Amino acid sequence: MISPDQSSIGEGIHERFMQLALRQAEAAMAEDEVPVGVLIVRGDRVIAAAHNQREQLHDPTAHAEMIAITQAAEALQDWRLEECTLYVTLEPCPMCAGAILQARIPTVVYGATDAKAGAVKKKKKKKKKKKKKKKNGLILTEFFQRQRRLGKK
Repeated sequence: MISPDQSSIGEGIHERFMQLALRQAEAAMAEDEVPVGVLIVRGDRVIAAAHNQREQLHDPTAHAEMIAITQAAEALQDWRLEECTLYVTLEPCPMCAGAILQARIPTVVYGATDAKAGAVKKKKKKKKKKKKKKKNGLILTEFFQRQRRLGKK
């Protein structure tokens, strides 16, 4: 099951990994991609880090989660990512949520909800710190404001 469960490891570790995911989102923004960043962690080791690359690769499936899942499977030489945690700056879309389920990733921690395309949010969701939620959502807001000013998207 996909959830923003934060009970499996300490809050400080979640903060550290979410900061690294946010760096990936910033890299996407610098490349004029929708700023979403992902880490996949096994134990305390990062085994995959990615950001959106749809524009760069001309691929509608090149979401950060999809790329990171491929990297993690390669790193472990196994498609079953059962002992991993996925950290993402934005709630996964239906395509990515499906891939997360297929990869058997048991825990997903996300920074900002996606009212438009999110597929993870549940009615009984743990409260997130407003500061973290705001920071993860702010990078997306800034990106799309810039895109509109440039007449794109």
